Amino acid sequence: MEDDDQRVVDLVKELVHRLLCTSSQSNSQNPNASSFTPHEYNQALKYSLRILSSRMTPSIAADDSAMAESIKRRLATAGKSSEALTFADLYAKFSHKNGPGSVKNKWAVLYLLKTISEDRKVRKKQFSNRISNGFLDSALAGGLPTLFEGDELSGGSGGFGNSSVGRSTDGFADLKGSSENVRNLRGFSNLENEKNEDSFSGLTANMKKLKVMGDASSSLRAREHVEKRYNGGILVVSKDPENIRDMAYRDFADLIKEENEVTEVILVRDVLYACQGIDGKYVKFDEKADAYVLPDLIKVPRATRIMVRKLCELGWLFRKVKAYITESMDRFPAEDVGTVGQAFCAALQDELSEYYKLLAVLEAQAMNPIPLVSENASSGNYLSLRRLSVWFSEPLVKMRLMAVLVDSCKVLKGGAMAGAIHMHAQHGDPLVNDFMKRLLRRVCSPLFEMVRTWVLEGELEDIFAEFFVLSQPVKAESLWREGYRLHAAMLPSFISQSLAQRILRTGKSINFLRVCCEDRGWADAATEAAAAAGTSTGRGGLGYGKTDALESLVTEAARRIDKHLLDVMYKQYKFKEHCLAIKRYLLLGQGDFVQYLMDIVGPELSEAANTISSFKLAGLLESAIRSSNAQYDDPDILERLRVKMMPHNTGDRGWDVFSLEYDTSVPLNTVFTESVMSRYLRIFNFLWKLRRVEHALIGVWKNMKPNCVTSRFFVKLPHAVKLHLILTSRKCQVLWDEMNHFVSNLQYYIMFEVLEVSWSNLVKELEAAKDLDDLLAAHEKYLYSIIEKSLLGERSQNLNKILFTLFDLILRFRSQADRLYEGINELQSRTTDSSSQDKARLQRPSNKKPSEPGSWLGEGRKDLTRRAGEFLRNMGQDIDAIAKEYSSVFEGFISQLPIQQHVDLKFLMFRLDFTEFYSHLFVLHTCEPILCLVLAYLGFACIVLPLGRPFQFEKCTLLG
Repeated sequence: MEDDDQRVVDLVKELVHRLLCTSSQSNSQNPNASSFTPHEYNQALKYSLRILSSRMTPSIAADDSAMAESIKRRLATAGKSSEALTFADLYAKFSHKNGPGSVKNKWAVLYLLKTISEDRKVRKKQFSNRISNGFLDSALAGGLPTLFEGDELSGGSGGFGNSSVGRSTDGFADLKGSSENVRNLRGFSNLENEKNEDSFSGLTANMKKLKVMGDASSSLRAREHVEKRYNGGILVVSKDPENIRDMAYRDFADLIKEENEVTEVILVRDVLYACQGIDGKYVKFDEKADAYVLPDLIKVPRATRIMVRKLCELGWLFRKVKAYITESMDRFPAEDVGTVGQAFCAALQDELSEYYKLLAVLEAQAMNPIPLVSENASSGNYLSLRRLSVWFSEPLVKMRLMAVLVDSCKVLKGGAMAGAIHMHAQHGDPLVNDFMKRLLRRVCSPLFEMVRTWVLEGELEDIFAEFFVLSQPVKAESLWREGYRLHAAMLPSFISQSLAQRILRTGKSINFLRVCCEDRGWADAATEAAAAAGTSTGRGGLGYGKTDALESLVTEAARRIDKHLLDVMYKQYKFKEHCLAIKRYLLLGQGDFVQYLMDIVGPELSEAANTISSFKLAGLLESAIRSSNAQYDDPDILERLRVKMMPHNTGDRGWDVFSLEYDTSVPLNTVFTESVMSRYLRIFNFLWKLRRVEHALIGVWKNMKPNCVTSRFFVKLPHAVKLHLILTSRKCQVLWDEMNHFVSNLQYYIMFEVLEVSWSNLVKELEAAKDLDDLLAAHEKYLYSIIEKSLLGERSQNLNKILFTLFDLILRFRSQADRLYEGINELQSRTTDSSSQDKARLQRPSNKKPSEPGSWLGEGRKDLTRRAGEFLRNMGQDIDAIAKEYSSVFEGFISQLPIQQHVDLKFLMFRLDFTEFYSHLFVLHTCEPILCLVLAYLGFACIVLPLGRPFQFEKCTLLG
């Protein structure tokens, strides 16, 4: 090991000798002369060993190519182009030698040569000035402290000795510790040979004393006056007390400056570190202040401190943006960051990559001084704090904007995030505007891809619920109404509400065709729409800033796909035909079918509801279809028509629970939903009861025909019975006329003013419909119009109750009229039957009510007359009660018609009171008691019928 150390020392000696020889030959006119002294050689050798044995490490990365490039650049800027080319050629040969015996650490050799060259330049400047600032000059200049010879500097007072240090020693006598220095370089801590410690131990002690010299400035006042001169790189001071004081002050100031002041180069480096989120030597991140700060102990000018703080704002913003990206990417697999959030993070990362490139350029410039023409002129560093502020002006604006976006988008995702970013794009600064557009193109790319796939393919690729269209699993019949809806929170502000509705409807139409209609024709329509809009069906056809292209694509796709959907509904599924079938059968528009059905099911429906067979009613329905023009309809339509028995209570009759239903399947049940069919059922029940009332009045008219009561029958009746019979029949006839007038006009109003007008409007709107929403709206309007005009709406509930009360009174009148004419017929038959039949009936046990006609002849002719009179009086009283109640209820119905909100109800009022009969009736009815008194005073006896009508004089006689 000692042999190796000695070999290293020999090589170092040879290197130093060659370097000195080369330097002396370049400076001397005689190239063969050796101009350096042994003393200079010893100093250079000591300096070399000092460098090799030191533990200092360079602060730059080990890159031999970069180091060679730096040396070439330095030679070129110094005006030594030929030397730069020579060095490049030598370095090319040096770098290609990689075999045995070659230098492995090439970068270290280059760095050593560069350091020696820079140190020699500094020392040349010191020679020219002939003034030294103390033992720290070379160290401050970038090299190692100057090594002094022997122990002459160790004086008793800590100052310089009186002896000259310019004496030369013999050869290499002072280099006894060279091998030990090499061992220290290799890491040996314990030395075997103690005699080699003498030469450098004294040197170390001298260095410590020199360092203390700066603090012991007071002892320098007692030093002797010495002359200033420079000999062999060692400072010699003369015995001038004033010069000693000045030199000590300057040395002390340099020490304080080194300890407390920071150069601008170091601050620039720390600021560049801070802008990358890294703590520098002096500029560090303070968690409490939430900022990069320069400690107060560091003595820098106030302006410099403010400048550093402003520049470090970029680092604080960088930390915020970088933390958001890191946090979002870390929680991505577990939480719903979303594709838009990922795109936002990727866009931010791209901007940070450009930012990194700028910092790399600035760091490279921070390592180089300003190039000068003169080699001897001194230059500062190229990158200063003020130059940094200029360089950072544009990145600072972008980083501030990114930090604002990060704060705005922390809790947002999808369309909400894109909308929030779009709000910051409305800026007048072209730099900000261009930056935001570039960022939004990246961020909105997933969102526009979702729009494209939804509009052209009907696919909702939204795993993280970012799209403004939401889907939910529903049945096929509810797909259009409930399957998809807009999510307002995810609708970005650059997409209008109307455009979003069209986007939603277009995708719904495709899914409706695919799922409900099992149709594939929409694909051709989507391709044609993309071609017409000038966009491709592949990815990337849409993007931020192409709003016109988006609207054009959506408009073309919606128009073609909606048209195809309506064609499928009208032609393949015959929607109009089904609407007409519902109008004819559920709304009782097929007159012959309804009349025949009512005739054949009437006897069955008169029974109790719990005794009626739905199968028998279904058979009767089939008979009604075969016996009417309904038999010529489409069999598919007729198969959908069925009998439905509604839930019934105790005492209900078949009339109360009978109804018809129309069965619909997908996709027709999208229009004819359960709610819609329930409203059709309400309308059917109302119309069915109206038809039943009309049918009942027709049945009463059949019994009231004149041939039912013959003149021969009237001749045989007693006068009193005859008078009661005529009066009761007249009451019944008058009440029937009034009821028939009301039912006929109401029937006409419903059939013509309500059903036909609403159907005509529906047909027009179906022809003008452009999409399925228009079709649904037209049908909804049609159904709403019928319900409101038919007094079935919520605003007509009171009027509807009155109307059904009138219907019940009419049905009660039907039963009373049937009872009356059954009694009259029985009375007629009793009077004309033979005596044998009378005797047979008289022998039957009398277990019926006295008012029943079957027991009239049980006690002879007198009893027949008495019982007939009682029956007619009772029937007259019952009819009078029904008439009075009907008049009162009808008066309430008429009085509420004018205050109804629907304008068409005025037509009903006009038809019911077109002669103003009821208007005068109600006015006179209020004045009836007073008029009776006036007529009685005049001597007239007035018989007022209890019908609420004006006075009808049965017999008027003068009382006096």
